[in-house]
Amino acid sequence: MCHAAQFPLGQPGLYNEQMATVRVGDLLIGDGAPLVLIGGPCVIESEAHALSLGGAIATVARRLGVPYIFKASFDKANRTSLHSFRGPGLEAGLKTLARVKEAHGLPILTDVHDVHQVAAVAEVADVLQIPAFLSRQTDLIVAAAESGRVVNLKKGQFMAPGDMRHALAKVTACGNNQVLLTERGVSFGYHNLVVDMRTFPQLRALGVPVVFDVTHSLQLPGAGDGVTAGQAEYIEPLASAGVAAGVDGIFLEIHEDPAQAKSDGQNALPFDRLESLLTRLLRIDAAARV
Repeated sequence: MCHAAQFPLGQPGLYNEQMATVRVGDLLIGDGAPLVLIGGPCVIESEAHALSLGGAIATVARRLGVPYIFKASFDKANRTSLHSFRGPGLEAGLKTLARVKEAHGLPILTDVHDVHQVAAVAEVADVLQIPAFLSRQTDLIVAAAESGRVVNLKKGQFMAPGDMRHALAKVTACGNNQVLLTERGVSFGYHNLVVDMRTFPQLRALGVPVVFDVTHSLQLPGAGDGVTAGQAEYIEPLASAGVAAGVDGIFLEIHEDPAQAKSDGQNALPFDRLESLLTRLLRIDAAARV
């Protein structure tokens, strides 16, 4: 049962020195913890693909000493077209995520779109993600909070940073203070998103770790012919700016052949650019902590 907020929240615009630390498996995210990578294919394309790509990303992350959480969706409910690929669905998708978790020893993050999905997803995933378009859906947020798993609240493309305190309070009111807030751009006219760097300190002022979803921020929603277009060429500078602004984690959609990806290929990071990007971000993160 959820009650009035049981955990103190910071105020928008005021830096909160008592920022919470969130534990995901053996990883820590937040105050003083290393920069975390959340990444993987946008959608589960097949079990073999998820296993292969997840293992390859994990190898790079471990070589660089970057804590890594595997991300992929079993269902992409928010698609531009009725004909867009959505994924394998709940049952098959969770089996694939469980295989990735077991094979590579990785914590798992995936989306939930409906209350009825939460219990099953919580059996496998370490982090339940509330999609940006659903960031005001009270019943879904409460169900995710009551699962006891870490909840990643993605800021709606239509929301100011300070407004996320209300979504955050829906989780903490259920006795769950294991919450991440994720920025993924804000709508700026038609077919465009922008990232306001003031967002990061404003979200961190709410007292929880902040993640920057770089690749979704580079979508051009609906700008393709029945698909979402994107600008992957700007991943490096945007990610660099976010890390310099002081985020706790970076979220990247990664694919070995973005042109053939079944979802969000135009804004995905090619796998062969991952190691150089992470190396750059680690240097920026080290400088930003001085």
